[in-house]
Amino acid sequence: MSEYIITVDAGTTSERAIIFNRKGEIVNISQKEFEQFYPQPGWVEHSPLEIWETQKFTINDVLEKQGISAAQIAAIGITNQRETTLVWDRATGKTIYKAIVWQDRRTADYCEELKALGHEQSIQDKTGLLIDAYFSASKIRWILDNVEGAQERAEQGELAFGTVDTWLLWKLTGGKVHATDVSNASRTMLYNIHTLQWDDELLKLFDIPKGILPQVKSSSQIYGHTEKELFGASIPIAGIAGDQQSALFGQMCTEPGMVKNTYGTGCFLMMNTGGKVIKSRHKLLSTIAWKVGGEVSYALEGSIFVGGAIVQFLRDNLDFVDNAPDVEALAKTVDDNGGVYFVPGFVGLGAPHWDQYGTGLMIGLTRGTQKGHIARAALEAMALQSMEVIDTMALDAGIDQKELRVDGGASANNLLMQIQSDVTGLKIVRPEIVETTAQGAAFLAGLAVGYWNSKEEIQSLWAVDKTFDPSGVNVSEIKKRWSEAVQRAKSWNL
Repeated sequence: MSEYIITVDAGTTSERAIIFNRKGEIVNISQKEFEQFYPQPGWVEHSPLEIWETQKFTINDVLEKQGISAAQIAAIGITNQRETTLVWDRATGKTIYKAIVWQDRRTADYCEELKALGHEQSIQDKTGLLIDAYFSASKIRWILDNVEGAQERAEQGELAFGTVDTWLLWKLTGGKVHATDVSNASRTMLYNIHTLQWDDELLKLFDIPKGILPQVKSSSQIYGHTEKELFGASIPIAGIAGDQQSALFGQMCTEPGMVKNTYGTGCFLMMNTGGKVIKSRHKLLSTIAWKVGGEVSYALEGSIFVGGAIVQFLRDNLDFVDNAPDVEALAKTVDDNGGVYFVPGFVGLGAPHWDQYGTGLMIGLTRGTQKGHIARAALEAMALQSMEVIDTMALDAGIDQKELRVDGGASANNLLMQIQSDVTGLKIVRPEIVETTAQGAAFLAGLAVGYWNSKEEIQSLWAVDKTFDPSGVNVSEIKKRWSEAVQRAKSWNL
């Protein structure tokens, strides 16, 4: 029997290939960053070819580093940055435009027009989403409008649309499979999460030909096999989930009411709501978590656009630290934030504000402000944004939270986790393996090929590394001043 699972983790700033063993442990990782393009303020693009070439490199690299062959891999799972939009020529496999990234705001005005025309309620009812440039539909519309002849070619069936999972699946299978899973489909603003179908009325509203859309499958099944010449043997691709849904599964938040927060480029909180769609009254998203074994699980989600990216900003733009983990030590050089608040609205504000015209803001600076105060404010920004979403989830679901499971790179920051516990009043639980986004996709792929036999078996593999409990410090002033700072950052770019 094959010994390992590989997860293809297609992130926003890097591609990774991670080998997992039967205990769900990481055996080896290969990671490589790729270029970010910012052609205009608020625009963010990636090179689709670079995404593919980088991902292919990491798979070959991790196999070589571990000294194993593709024949020893039971299956590949894919997890990906969601909403990022690609359109390509079915015949040549070449994209007709760069990938428009989920962070991209170029379609904000178009989305405002849709709201003004009264489409917000019907779109939320069908998709569980709010009208926003974040999602794929308006990005597809922009490509079809702005690439010469694209609309006509789409109508003639010559073009294919996909999120990054679909693009990689297409490339891995040599163009044989054009598919996605329910979790990624539910992020396009074109998929009806109740009927589990592409919605004809929404396709008509956006004037998007149905023929460009991928087939929608469950999150745990064999979609196809890799081309043999890519890695030396044909490997089944057997699990797909958008990164946040994959993290929810990796955290084994499989019961209604369980919540996780992934501290990646953004911060993404997700609550399992079981087989029930809970419609948010407070600007959260209702989304599909996964479909496994014929059963669909739903979730409530709060998407925070800038999480760990605030630390990257301190590192790359301001030269505060050489390496992202160093921000914890810098923040510890001061006892508090010194009155500094940092609202990271670099690409607008996500949940629960959904302000497309918000901006980044740093306020409370004095002659006594030091780098440590700004570093502390940056960590607090991640925690306070997350707190807002957790409070909103409790209102929507009517469930008082006791525990928050955390993962992602920044969850290794002990100071951030303690701040998170203090401002939420929750017990913070960090698992031994914080790469739960990749782990979730591995679990989904492994279930599909019998590498693991059941969710119960996988549950037994999940283990706690460290917990953080509220320290009892008074955070009422921090919460109050944070709220005031957010209000000042709103609608700046109107």
